[in-house]
Amino acid sequence: MRNIINFNAKWAFSKLATEIPTAIDKKWDFVNLPHSWNAIDGQDGDNDYFRGTAYYAKSFMKNDLPESERYYIEIKGANSSADLYLNGEKLAHHDGGYSTWRVDLTDKLSLSNMLVIAVDNAANETVYPQMADFTFYGGIYRDVNIICVNDSHFDLDYYGGPGIKVTPEIEGDNAKVEVEVYLTNSKIGQSVRYSIIDKEGGVVASVEADDTKVYLDIDNVHLWNGKKDPYLYTAKAELIEDNKVIDEISARFGCRTFEIDPERGFILNGEEYPLRGVSRHQDRWGLGNALLPEHHEEDIELICEMGATTIRLAHYQHDQYFYDLCDEKGLVIWAEIPYISKHMPTGRENTISQMKELIIQNYNHPSIVVWGLSNEIGIGGSDEDLLENHRILNDMCHEMDKTRLTTIAAVSMCKIDDPYLQIPDVVSYNHYFGWYGGDTDMNGPWFDNFHKTHPNIPIGCSEYGCEALNWHTSNPMQGDYTEEYQAYYHEELIKQLFSRKYMWATHVWNMFDFGADARNEGGENGQNHKGLVTFDRKYKKDSFYAYKAWLSDEKFVHICGKRYVDRVEDVTKVTVYSNLPEVELFANGQSLGKIAAEDHFFYFNVPNKDTTELVAVAGEYKDTSVIRKVETFNEEYRLVEKGAILNWFDIDAPEGYLSLNDKMGDVIATVQGKLIFMGLVGKLMGGKGKDKKDGKVEAMGFEVGPEMMSMMNGFTVLRLFTLMGGMMDVKFTKEELLDLNKKLNKIKRPKKK
Repeated sequence: MRNIINFNAKWAFSKLATEIPTAIDKKWDFVNLPHSWNAIDGQDGDNDYFRGTAYYAKSFMKNDLPESERYYIEIKGANSSADLYLNGEKLAHHDGGYSTWRVDLTDKLSLSNMLVIAVDNAANETVYPQMADFTFYGGIYRDVNIICVNDSHFDLDYYGGPGIKVTPEIEGDNAKVEVEVYLTNSKIGQSVRYSIIDKEGGVVASVEADDTKVYLDIDNVHLWNGKKDPYLYTAKAELIEDNKVIDEISARFGCRTFEIDPERGFILNGEEYPLRGVSRHQDRWGLGNALLPEHHEEDIELICEMGATTIRLAHYQHDQYFYDLCDEKGLVIWAEIPYISKHMPTGRENTISQMKELIIQNYNHPSIVVWGLSNEIGIGGSDEDLLENHRILNDMCHEMDKTRLTTIAAVSMCKIDDPYLQIPDVVSYNHYFGWYGGDTDMNGPWFDNFHKTHPNIPIGCSEYGCEALNWHTSNPMQGDYTEEYQAYYHEELIKQLFSRKYMWATHVWNMFDFGADARNEGGENGQNHKGLVTFDRKYKKDSFYAYKAWLSDEKFVHICGKRYVDRVEDVTKVTVYSNLPEVELFANGQSLGKIAAEDHFFYFNVPNKDTTELVAVAGEYKDTSVIRKVETFNEEYRLVEKGAILNWFDIDAPEGYLSLNDKMGDVIATVQGKLIFMGLVGKLMGGKGKDKKDGKVEAMGFEVGPEMMSMMNGFTVLRLFTLMGGMMDVKFTKEELLDLNKKLNKIKRPKKK
């Protein structure tokens, strides 16, 4: 029988070794798996984390393993490429840091053995990802096992798959289930006993056959019905020889139907089932990607508490355990490969192999409904090689899996008539109007325009969000990194996106803050802070509760701004979120009235004097908070960018006149402002921009059309020049910016229409 031995304990580790070791000396450290060597330097900013080759080594005696005919090593995640050596001999190479792979060790085992895995996360031009807004943590960051099997066994060699493929088809009240297995070294006289077992452990169908594919019937099938009823069956296969079971495997599966309609959105088992949820990166503060089961469990519980119905598991294959949890919780999943940001003509084979691994290893999960082909890959437009790569992946997905659809995550810069949008079955866009330029109210109309232009293409929003840390203000503004602006942003986006029934799915970017070592912003370097929950999972930002109010059935009331205590204004705005219809707010025991709000957002004007204890009451539920009157603004609440050339609050902004703090759209709405802006374009573009005959500008490899211009117009001048200057490696001095501000101070601000 199959025997799986966990092999995580006590590996020698070195980043200093330069060759395959024959012995372990004192220069090596000892670590337990899972492990990442970038758990600290991959989260502290400056994009200087170690990317290269490191070595893991482990000595063992063959006699310490269970007696067996064949021995496989199973590596569930080693980022991003790896070579495996046994007793000095190279046995395997694997490219792709997020999937399971196995190697047959049997014929090379000695009595005493030295196993070495050289793992490499250095930059290259063949293995994805190479350019993305997250840290590419190096290490063996998931479990390693030794699998002991009979010479005849269910397959362990084909793309890390489970050796069993289960395809249910609903027929009225019943289901016909195709179960296919893959055998290695099968012999005449062997047979396979197939069984389907219900959630209670009862056998509902069974047959023994010498075929590797059978069909089993489930009468009165119990459907997997999302969060309402995520019912799972188990398909079991037993390899039998001489009336004895010599190998056994199983896979859980769910019976369900779904479709994605360009008008009605996502439909599960014949009923409309809005997909409203989040994206998830798998890493943790201080751990990188080296997670334990309890970390995955905490993540899924937080996502379920928020009330999400879907998760986009970005931007790579996640741990099998997390997909299992999604099956159990009834969450609908978008699974994808890390074909992201930068198309590499030399990386095509890697996109194919990673997609094969993703599908083969995850085929049986009922939670997965779409395979993601790529993310933001068309940022600079699509050439023929990129298009061909997508067609190959799309056709391969449909050939390997006839039950699911394909999708892509396009980015704002991607024109809606780009041919690569026509390749997958459904499309989503990553938009940050209201954070990276533009205004929040641009989001809904943009999707309306796409839907009108392409009425037969289901459209969704695969990313939207903005960053928030422990900064606070009563006057939130785009780019200030305050918790208050993030809350405002998500209030607006919820109302715009959730009200558009045709949108097949919406995914907040991101559920959790995550490591992005290239980032130096927001006052805490090395992270992307767009999460609804902090990197350590200890604090739920106010915006988390905005979604809970819309999506969760768990009754609650939440006062926003608990970390924003000291306030200078005499009357301050206090926001309350609840999924109950009415909220009453008390200040030092005195009622400030009851408010009803269909959008679940309740706004109160609160007199601010001395210390005020706030109590929000909604039905039988309560929440408390405190505010305190101060004479001067508490500077601990204000972001002061470390290393910033100029902070927004240091800028002179005379009443009625323009400044660097005004939006670019307001500046170029004036003749003088437009002339100043055009004079700076040459430097900002670094000579790479050019005017086209149609009046549009081409820069950074993509066309700045009306949509992109609207997005740019939403930036303040300071923020636009800071961000774009960084992207184009063009720096402005403090003196240059202040001189520009003086020029703007002479121009009257245009009147609002």
